[in-house]
Amino acid sequence: MSVTTRVLTGAALDAALDDVARLRITVFRAFPYLYDGSLAYERDYLQAYRDSDRAVLVGAFDGVKLVGAATGTPMEDHASDFAAPFAGVGVPLEDIFYCAESVLLADYRGQGVGHAFFDAREAHARALGRKHAAFCGVIRPEDHPERPADYAPLDPFWRKRGYAPLPGVVAKFKWTDVGDSEQTEKPLQFWMRDL
Repeated sequence: MSVTTRVLTGAALDAALDDVARLRITVFRAFPYLYDGSLAYERDYLQAYRDSDRAVLVGAFDGVKLVGAATGTPMEDHASDFAAPFAGVGVPLEDIFYCAESVLLADYRGQGVGHAFFDAREAHARALGRKHAAFCGVIRPEDHPERPADYAPLDPFWRKRGYAPLPGVVAKFKWTDVGDSEQTEKPLQFWMRDL
């Protein structure tokens, strides 16, 4: 399968957000997120990208079909819950670009799309004058009952990209896990690198 990536901003970004919402629901349903999402919630969550003229969406396409996406905004343009854990870090939010989701359908993995996602977002961040790029990933226990036997964390990939976890910089967010009836709080570890 041949995948191409391209950066979408402005009206093109806005037009793709419903497809991004569907991708988030599909990809994040798997471990470790186990996210039982809804299109209504996703539309509300993705509003931050409509509202920020400095947001970026990197789309991965198989022909005209969106099969993956990575998003990002300046940290201060995203939800305050994402910025709050940085209060004691000593890095101004105005220096941080938040690399939000990276979602890619399983059939398209292993073709370098993850690197293309980070390359494009980091270039966008540099063009905005940002000094750091950050993202967060959910923390699940090693013995989680839904953890697949062949699960491979992305930590080695992130480290290869120059990211490292920020000690004590952990966000807490609620969502409903697959099979649950109500939301529960999950910890998400922030990672960051200098640009």
